[in-house]
Amino acid sequence: MARRKYVVGNWKMNGGSAAIGEAEAIFAAAAPHTSVDVAICPPFTLIGTLAAALPGATIGGQDCHHAASGAFTGSVAAPMLVDAGATLVIVGHSERRDGCGETDADVQAKAEAALGAGLTVILCVGEPRAVRESGGAIDHVLAQVAGSLPAAFAANRLAIAYEPIWAIGTGLVPTVADVEAMHGAIRAALATRFGGAAQEMRILYGGSVNGENAAELLGARDVDGALVGGASLTAGKFVPIIAAAAELAG
Repeated sequence: MARRKYVVGNWKMNGGSAAIGEAEAIFAAAAPHTSVDVAICPPFTLIGTLAAALPGATIGGQDCHHAASGAFTGSVAAPMLVDAGATLVIVGHSERRDGCGETDADVQAKAEAALGAGLTVILCVGEPRAVRESGGAIDHVLAQVAGSLPAAFAANRLAIAYEPIWAIGTGLVPTVADVEAMHGAIRAALATRFGGAAQEMRILYGGSVNGENAAELLGARDVDGALVGGASLTAGKFVPIIAAAAELAG
């Protein structure tokens, strides 16, 4: 089945009030590309500002806590993201798994909390370079998928983002054949678990996506969009990725 392309910018820990103009430029340039869903996930401090400045734009969070409230200093709950104007959230990014020690169970709990609060979820998975080189990448990623998926969800409210850890911010990119093999394996695993609903779920690729390689990566089989890091910080770099997705969507 045809799935709409989905291009999401993860600004990570970048951006202050001076970045509002870039977000406005991105969504203005993306507006004519009606065949592509576009979102930006800025730092929490900018969610409310961007949601207010860009009504109708899809603004998301980069993480959330599994609890709705409580004594969790420095954490952000899913209902807080909703209150700030977010409609989606990223969970399980490798920079959270590796840097903060998050387990599959942690990611699953966050995904369930986000879905319960009414957010759409992008659930990240990916392998380190040593696992890729040992030939265990697919098994590693499918184990993450199995352990991180929430127990129940609507197919249109959860996407999987495959981000090989060794490709994030490094300029290294797997071959299209490797990307297709991984995305195909994820799709098959989802089909085994959820049946026909798996065909509605979008699987994004992330890891050094830019304007030069976007068309090739987004045109690969079972690649339904991109989760973009550094190249999403400016309209000049992000819009060509959106345009490539639109051209493929026809």
